[in-house]
Amino acid sequence: MDVALDGAIRIFRERGYQGASLGDLGSAMGLTAGSIYKAFADKRAVFVAALDRYIQIRNGQLQTLIGAQQTGRDKVRAVLQFYAESAIGDEGKRGCLVVGSAIDLLALDDEVASRVVAALQRTERLLCRLIRLGQTDGSIASAVDSDAAGRTLLSLTQGFRVLGKVGQSRARMMAAADQAMRLLD
Repeated sequence: MDVALDGAIRIFRERGYQGASLGDLGSAMGLTAGSIYKAFADKRAVFVAALDRYIQIRNGQLQTLIGAQQTGRDKVRAVLQFYAESAIGDEGKRGCLVVGSAIDLLALDDEVASRVVAALQRTERLLCRLIRLGQTDGSIASAVDSDAAGRTLLSLTQGFRVLGKVGQSRARMMAAADQAMRLLD
């Protein structure tokens, strides 16, 4: 099932919910339309399962990167670099399923909206927590408003994903991440 959902994730990221046809999904998932309907009630159910898996995968990747860092500042830098790297090349052009869902479906589907909002709130809380950790360990200035800085960095990370859809260079994305780190001085 995970392999099939990974195929669906790719299609939804590239084409959005509205642009993904059942034929596209079937090809990417390695399933016939009948098999999709046996496993899922409809296209929306495939989307919700794919969104949940996407969020789980991304959170796992992010936690691994953060866990390898020592200071709060280095952990924040790892988050910014993770999102900056996600905004370049094929990965950037595929886009972010959370951001795409916010744009495509937030006003139309309460269940998807709640998942998207929860994912964004989780990232914001993580950033705020890492900033406070950096203030505790002395790697981030104590005068920094952790809540405001966390919201600012959340906006930047999600903006990276939007910019990635139109193609960005690694140098540009990393320069933006480096500039954002100056907010913590």
